[in-house]
Amino acid sequence: MSIYSDILKTSRKGEKSLAVLIDPDKFDINNTKRFIDKVNKSVATHIFVGGSTVDNGVTGVLVLEIKKYTKLPIVLFPGALSQITNNADALLFLSLLSGRNPDYLIGEQVKAVSKLKKSSLETIATGYILIESGRKTAVEKVTKTTPMLRTDLQHIVDTALAGQFLGMKLIYLEAGSGAKNPLTATIIRAVKEALSIPLIIGGGIRSAKALNQAYKWGADMVVIGTAFEDDELFFNAL
Repeated sequence: MSIYSDILKTSRKGEKSLAVLIDPDKFDINNTKRFIDKVNKSVATHIFVGGSTVDNGVTGVLVLEIKKYTKLPIVLFPGALSQITNNADALLFLSLLSGRNPDYLIGEQVKAVSKLKKSSLETIATGYILIESGRKTAVEKVTKTTPMLRTDLQHIVDTALAGQFLGMKLIYLEAGSGAKNPLTATIIRAVKEALSIPLIIGGGIRSAKALNQAYKWGADMVVIGTAFEDDELFFNAL
């Protein structure tokens, strides 16, 4: 079964998924075994690897190291073409629907095609929507785009649904890495009610309570990165 098929099946059964996001730019590769051992013992179902700014070649080396210690699917969450590596299992083929920079709506994706054609990676079309969170995120700086206002609920919902109508297989609704304010119940519920494809939620989730709330409000998968970067004891809380 493909990784996407498994996510879809899990969503339709009403079950939830948790992805641990590892940013190669912030992660100490010498700590891989100890960190992944904790991931394996947790409720995590996937490992995402990627970041806004990562040096060439770093992602591929890190993915190979991670694979030594886990059977969990490793999915690329790339911020640039240089982060694509055939060492992973799948790739979120992201289009930044919340922004209007053509490079991140379609430009970078076109550049990636020649590399992906030669790859065995499962490619999952994903609409990426960034919501303002009280602080400027790396995504904003790199893409030179403005996040959507959390008060503009209808625009958020319509953007997510437009992504589905365009053929996206997933919608990734994000407050940004290290978000000051996570997404609200109102936003998550409204987007989930509009969609018939799985909804991924990320940004600012730093407790088991916040994780469970996101699930309750409609998230099919939650992505957590900064909380683990800041404090590995967060694994115990889960």
